[in-house]
Amino acid sequence: MPPLVAGLLVAYFAFHALNGELGLVGKARLDHRYAKLEVEYAALKREREELMRRVVLLRPESLDPDMIDERARANLNVVHPNELAILRPGRGREN
Repeated sequence: MPPLVAGLLVAYFAFHALNGELGLVGKARLDHRYAKLEVEYAALKREREELMRRVVLLRPESLDPDMIDERARANLNVVHPNELAILRPGRGREN
């Protein structure tokens, strides 16, 4: 094998060992993506647990009167006379 071909092969493999999908740079990209996905997974897990908690409260065998009251008010868009409604800007319709 001529030295030029051997040198090109070594350069090719060295380039891909550094910049390839599984090379050093690629591993850093994968580590960054892994960390990002772990954060997303933790957020989704917390959201799922919150939804599961709310579902348990809505089951017929464990109906929570406060939950029923909250859902009814939210769906009917009403408040109790003793409650204070705080309207946040940027949500809902803009008039």
